[in-house]
Amino acid sequence: MALKHEPTAPYHSAQDALRVLETVSRHSTGVTDAELARQTRLDTERLTALLRMLRREGYVEQIADGAYVTGAALSRLGSAHGRDQALRAKLQQTIDRLRDSVGAAIYISRYVDGEIHVTQCATGPATPAVNEWVDFRSSAHASAIGKSLLGQLDHNGRRDHLSRHRMARLTSRTITNERLLLSRLDAHPATVPVLDLQEYAIGTVCAAVPITAGSSVGCLALSLPVEHAHRLRQAADTLNRGAAPVLLSLAI
Repeated sequence: MALKHEPTAPYHSAQDALRVLETVSRHSTGVTDAELARQTRLDTERLTALLRMLRREGYVEQIADGAYVTGAALSRLGSAHGRDQALRAKLQQTIDRLRDSVGAAIYISRYVDGEIHVTQCATGPATPAVNEWVDFRSSAHASAIGKSLLGQLDHNGRRDHLSRHRMARLTSRTITNERLLLSRLDAHPATVPVLDLQEYAIGTVCAAVPITAGSSVGCLALSLPVEHAHRLRQAADTLNRGAAPVLLSLAI
């Protein structure tokens, strides 16, 4: 399966954060922000923002003299023993925080062996999960999750998926014409969140952004009741900014 690669802002942020982490890791007794700026060649404003994110996620810590050292979260993810469990816990912590800041249910989805899998979600009393009235695996043409994942495949990968899953009309807004769907996927920039405006289910709007790490296709998504549709674009922008820590966790 070939992928379409168009790096997004969260991808660049995650790559820069990895550079910072690699530099911190080389200095077991700590490294100052001035030295980090010199070695990573990142400007002060960007480095400050990255360090703030890395401290919040527990990947770096600041010691008494103000220097930075690696944090406990990095040690847990860097260990071969129990890494999968540690990664799942770290991702859940990240999307729980994102749910609270966005005010929407949050989902992590992956495209594995030709099928869509929702691997984790963060919901709550005020942020209910979308009612999965049709299996997400067979409704990629209608959901924000599905369209984001299909959008990261090449043309043949998309055609293969659609040949195995009939494009059923789920609501009056659902696209059921394969040529139209493929043309819209082709035209959609990777840097812009994919929206679902009641195409999957009446009463729910959704947005999704890619979190592709290497050859693994994934996306980060949110859902809102339709009465909160006026918040969707702003929530989608916040979701896009919040994708960098998720990508970073997957890349470590």
